[in-house]
Amino acid sequence: MSEAQAEAATHTVLDIANLQAWYGPSQALHDIALTVRAGELVTMIGRNGAGKTTTLRAIVGMTSRRAGSIVINGTETVGLPSHRIARTGVVFCPEDRGIYASLTAEENLVLPAVVAKGGMSVTEILTLFPGLRDRMSSPGTKLSGGEQQMLAIGRILRTGARLLLLDEPTEGLAPVVVQQIGAAIADLKARGYTILMVEQNVRFASTIADRHYVIDRGHVAETFDNATLLADFDRISARLSA
Repeated sequence: MSEAQAEAATHTVLDIANLQAWYGPSQALHDIALTVRAGELVTMIGRNGAGKTTTLRAIVGMTSRRAGSIVINGTETVGLPSHRIARTGVVFCPEDRGIYASLTAEENLVLPAVVAKGGMSVTEILTLFPGLRDRMSSPGTKLSGGEQQMLAIGRILRTGARLLLLDEPTEGLAPVVVQQIGAAIADLKARGYTILMVEQNVRFASTIADRHYVIDRGHVAETFDNATLLADFDRISARLSA
């Protein structure tokens, strides 16, 4: 690793402290604290309803109210509206994918605004996801679930954001498609993207991530690196499925 690469790896892209978030009067997050360094792939794992997706939504300002601190690329964002948060270089790919039925796959792909230089071109995205190449003229919601997920991820890569928030990218997909999505995410990590990902599939998470946060009832219950997960996989998996 070069000196420049080593310096980049120590740079904190996302730093969250004492994050609390609400949907209307209901408090969903109580005290989330986590960090993601440049080039890392970090997952949030835990049972359904634990607060993982809410954490991603809070980062980009999609909850009713937030308190605490969310620093993205050196900018405190808790008091900012969503459009200004996006300008800090973060982008969110939701679990429901957000594909528009009235638009073709190509129109869906080019829809988002560019927030920074260096976003991928359509050609580069189709190289990353070659299965989309022959589907560009099809209505977006006529694509298979796996193709829609590839489209949803490809769409955010056009924005130029380098911090990617991925919510359940393998949910409901066939094993062969999960492998394809995993290979694409690994490729993005190799390109230097920083990724925070919610993932229910702990085995998949163990094949791709550097570190993991266990979220439970709106709190960070535990954190460990991937080597620890692999060494104690059965116990950790059993805990998350209990």
